[in-house]
This record gives sequence, structure tokens and C-alpha cells, in this order.
Amino acid sequence: MNVFYLPEAQIGFVTLSEEESKHCVRVLRMQIGDNVCITNGTGLLMDAELVDAHPKHCILNITSQRKGNDFWSFHLHIAIAPTKNIERIEWFLEKCTEMGIDEFSIFTSQHSERRIVKPERLEKIIVSAVKQSIKSRLPTLNPSIQFNDLAKQDFHGRKYIAWINETITETLVNDYKPGENAMILIGPEGDFSRDEVELAIKFGFKPISLGSSRLRTETAGIVACQTIQLLNQLK
Repeated sequence: MNVFYLPEAQIGFVTLSEEESKHCVRVLRMQIGDNVCITNGTGLLMDAELVDAHPKHCILNITSQRKGNDFWSFHLHIAIAPTKNIERIEWFLEKCTEMGIDEFSIFTSQHSERRIVKPERLEKIIVSAVKQSIKSRLPTLNPSIQFNDLAKQDFHGRKYIAWINETITETLVNDYKPGENAMILIGPEGDFSRDEVELAIKFGFKPISLGSSRLRTETAGIVACQTIQLLNQLK
């Protein structure tokens, strides 16, 4: 199934963006009369027919809409430090979007090797993953933030900080209860500093382990996402 992203989509005739139109006509080689699916990113999937196959402004006729199946009873927010190789964070965003997540934050901390990210590129990665996995909801990508400011933000739910330390024996899989909102902080390649962990604890975060293996930053983020999703599916 070919899926296109159109935030303003509604029943009737709509026009795809130039980028989506080019992909439709030049890459997928779709023709007038072909059926497509539209996701509006806010919970709806729509069935449409291609009525004008112009490579700069394709016109679709949306005939029906339905609620997507990517709704759940909890809110999952993963905040992660960008890796030196930004492609690894792009991979994390892609895979977590496919699995199901509500909110991303990118933060810089004391041991961060990368302090600048291009949000436009990351947004495109997320949109592409939404289309590929036929999601109806687009996860929120928050503006980049400093760790100290992030730790002080309010969050209604369980707050965790994944920390590699021999004193941490509590695991995410054992502490989290299905149905709870969860915010999970994943540190940079050099991990969090002790000062950062102490600050996080002060503001209600609980240090947890993601298992016995030492994981890369992006792998840790994916494990955290899959753990929350799997525990909720098994309840």
C-alpha cells in the first residue's frame, strides 16, 4: 500500500506537496485512477484516488476516512542525547516510530559529542517512518534542549533515567507497570555524569537498567521503546 502524508487532509479533493507529488509520479509511477492511502498524522487514515498525476501538484479525491490502530492507553516519551554519528539517531527515530511512540526529545548533556542537530532532517525521518509503517499519528519531536532544563520539566507519569552503573539493580522491565505514562532519558556515548543523575533524581527520575548488556545510545533507546510497548501488549 502506498501511503502519503498530508496534515490538512479531509474528505474531498486535496493536493499533495511538491515533494510527495514527485515521489508519487516519478518514483512510484502512479497513474490516474490508482488508489492510495493518506495519513494526516493526527489519528486518521484516508482512502483516496489519484485524479491528476502532476509531478509538482498531484490531486487526490479522498472518499473515506477511518481511525488508525496506533492508539494506546499510555504516553511514551523518550529523550535521548544525539550521537556523534547522527545517522544512528536517525535510525533510532525511524525504528521507534515504526514500533510506536508519542514523543521524542533531543538533549545535550555534559558528555555529549554532538551538540547541534538539524530538526528538519529528523522530522523527515519520522514522517517517512510513519508512512512506511502505516501509522495515523505523527510523534512529536520537541526542540533541542539542555539536559538540566529537560530534567526540570513536568511529566505526569513514571520518570526514568537509564544509567550504566553497578549500583543500579532495578530494571525497566520489572519496575514499569502497563498503562502508565513513561518518560525515559537515554544518555550520550559517555553516559550521564553523576551530577546529572543526581539532578534527575532530585526532580523525580528513577535510575534504571535496561539489562545486563552494555548498549549503544541508539540501541538503548530502541530497547526502552520496545520494552514499554511489549509490556503493554502482554498485559
